[in-house]
Amino acid sequence: MSRYLVQRIGFAVLILFSLSIFVFVLFFVAPGDPARMIAGDKATETQLEQIRSNLGLDQPIYVQYGRFISKAATGDLGFSYRNQQPVTELIVRRLPATISLVLGGVVFWLALGIPIGIMSARFPGGLRDRLGQGFILLGLSFPTFVLGMLSLYVFYFLPRKAGFMLFPPGGYKPFLADPVDWAWHLFLPWTTLALVTAAIYARLTRGKLIEVLGEDYIRTARAKGISEAKVIYKHGLRATLTPLITQLGADIELLLGGVIVIEQIYGLQGVGALAVQSVRNLDRPVIIGIVLMGGFFIVITNIIVDLLYAVLDPRVRGA
Repeated sequence: MSRYLVQRIGFAVLILFSLSIFVFVLFFVAPGDPARMIAGDKATETQLEQIRSNLGLDQPIYVQYGRFISKAATGDLGFSYRNQQPVTELIVRRLPATISLVLGGVVFWLALGIPIGIMSARFPGGLRDRLGQGFILLGLSFPTFVLGMLSLYVFYFLPRKAGFMLFPPGGYKPFLADPVDWAWHLFLPWTTLALVTAAIYARLTRGKLIEVLGEDYIRTARAKGISEAKVIYKHGLRATLTPLITQLGADIELLLGGVIVIEQIYGLQGVGALAVQSVRNLDRPVIIGIVLMGGFFIVITNIIVDLLYAVLDPRVRGA
């Protein structure tokens, strides 16, 4: 198990190193002069040369990259001259909103999607199955921004028009300041994210569970008189965990990179909103920092998923 973990960590470090080279070179050759963006259009050439010298932009690319990667290894992702703040500080300040949104959304969509998938698989072709497939179809058909705007209209604008506030229109409140207020402000974003994503998990659970329930060992378990609930939840559902874990890992790593649409709709000042702002302002240090942070979450999530695979199936450890 230790050897398996070391291999995965080594592979993750290699991926992050390759990503850092790719992103740095990409933004180095991108059009636009960072010195001009800092000093403004009226700056003289002498002033621009001074800024380039101060920032090290007049050095060869490999020197700039070496300085960048040595600082990044200690958590220093550079300085945003647009915001006049360290990049790491900017990202860390935005992370709580994004992490809160993602973790709450995960709990919501798992609690909704998996039971619906189980219900459909237990009664294939019946009314419950048709209702479950209807939910899946609606969830996969609705774009996130449409569902978000609809939620705002139904749960904020209509109650506000009637003279009371059911849910706030957005914003983020720190968990430590007031956990109840934190959850109240995030309920609509969580619901919007969950309704769209739960359909995927309901479909995965239904398809895999129907396949598993047709296996010989399931029929044998039923023939021995084991209760249907035990057959479903102990034997059947365990075999469906692998595709669910795969999907969950992919979703979490994607969302932690910035839930851009949800954050824009509900005014959550998270990493996604910071990414949009940085692209508009051509703030290269912040963009590079966000990409590297997203890559970090991807490799960490993949390591966790690989470890879960090894726990569920010991044969994976020898792969």
